[in-house]
Amino acid sequence: MTVYEKLVTKSMGVYSVGDEVTLADLCLIPQMLNAARFKVSLENFPNIQKIVKNLEEVEAFKKAHPDVQPDFKA
Repeated sequence: MTVYEKLVTKSMGVYSVGDEVTLADLCLIPQMLNAARFKVSLENFPNIQKIVKNLEEVEAFKKAHPDVQPDFKA
């Protein structure tokens, strides 16, 4: 994550690469869901946190979240 944090510092806008959702964002979200699941601290990654927060507001990402899938079991 440290390398990704440094990379997005140069390329980020609202999302990982500018202001449009890209493949980088599609790959980032599952990793962040796993980081949350395993309680990985993200305090040293403010840019990643900002990107994820912005992505969480995108309707497609809301609908694709594992917690809202019909087969989700808590």
